[in-house]
Amino acid sequence: MKIVREALAGTLESSDLMVKIAPAGDGLEVVIHSEVIKQFGDQIRQVVHSTLRDMQVHQGLIIIEDKGALDCVIRARLQSAILRAAPDAEIDWGKLL
Repeated sequence: MKIVREALAGTLESSDLMVKIAPAGDGLEVVIHSEVIKQFGDQIRQVVHSTLRDMQVHQGLIIIEDKGALDCVIRARLQSAILRAAPDAEIDWGKLL
């Protein structure tokens, strides 16, 4: 899936996160800022990278500002931002369940 424009999803409220996505030249760059990175950083990274893999995102800049969101919230916010950034993409919804 190709990121064609900038997009946002989420809030900076407690137990939520803000995802910012932008097109990038080559490769995928993921930046994560979190209040709970020391305790849950590995899990946050795993959820982010598995969601990106499931949605076939291979290029772009992904910036995540986490305020203690659960895995399901991370996944939902990231999916929303990706869909906003690539509105014409074909989605295999069965893989995202």
